[in-house]
Amino acid sequence: MNQTITQIGRGKVTMKKINVLTFLAVAVLGTTMLQAQATRTWVSGVGDDANPCSRTAPCKTWAGAISKTAASGEIDALDPGGFGALTITKSITLDGGGGQVASTLVSGTNGIVVAAGANDVVTIRNLRINGIRSGLNGISFISGKELSIENCVIFDFLTNGINISLNASGTAHIVNSLIKNNGNCSGAGCTSGTGDGVFATTSSGNLVLVNIVNSEVIGSTNNGVESGSSSRVTIDRSIISASGNSGILVGGSPCGNMAIDRGEIVNGNNGATATGGCFANVSYTTIAYNTGTAYNVSGSGTVVAFSTGASTATSSTNIIHDVTVGTPTYFVSR
Repeated sequence: MNQTITQIGRGKVTMKKINVLTFLAVAVLGTTMLQAQATRTWVSGVGDDANPCSRTAPCKTWAGAISKTAASGEIDALDPGGFGALTITKSITLDGGGGQVASTLVSGTNGIVVAAGANDVVTIRNLRINGIRSGLNGISFISGKELSIENCVIFDFLTNGINISLNASGTAHIVNSLIKNNGNCSGAGCTSGTGDGVFATTSSGNLVLVNIVNSEVIGSTNNGVESGSSSRVTIDRSIISASGNSGILVGGSPCGNMAIDRGEIVNGNNGATATGGCFANVSYTTIAYNTGTAYNVSGSGTVVAFSTGASTATSSTNIIHDVTVGTPTYFVSR
């Protein structure tokens, strides 16, 4: 009898030891998994998402690598490949590398969604993002502190090339990039925020700041660049070509505002359009070979242009060359 009781007691002691060891093993495993997140990971066209995403054992997709990359870390492409769609929820840098094809090709969805935290900074560089005429937005920025898009090609999406639609304040930088052939609507038939190369807006009481530098926006079915509610957009040394509605358009409520400097708006319909009490500022910019109106206003919109030349099309051509004087030749308002 005593022997049986002792055995049971020992069994209880053994079970307690096993439970403690199990708990410790799970804790150690969890710590190891956290420690396994590297500050730099790698993807390859011949990689595998089961790999640790190291340089010698890269992953196959952005989505496979991001879970193994620490916040504020970087994912780099080793070689050409299609690395898939991605939703970004933390500070991160994606770099497709120079001189190779690092591609994201999507159908029926967004290419890259940035849904990061209020203090997160995201950089996307050296990527080709292809919507194959069935993707929604090339890059959709819906939350985060700052987004930088550098040396990217974004094309063939049905809604917008770059869609910046925030519910808070934020900043976006678009540098050395090509945004082309986006939108599935037709000119005046497009609604606000669709068919644009770049669209920017945020909710009332906030402010989104966007700067576009040394870039090209080509073949947008609606507007090349649209400044929507509570946005401030600056465009410098950039070309906007073949826009179905306007090269640049300012609207929204509260008003957006836009300024283009040292640029070109060519081969489209209208040049600079301001609607509903909003302002568009044009300086040192050529507006040429458009079929509509160089400076186009509706409602109480205002275009401030430091320029010479005609404000409306002549023989389907506007040629507006700016001068260096500080007094506007045209202050177009209605």
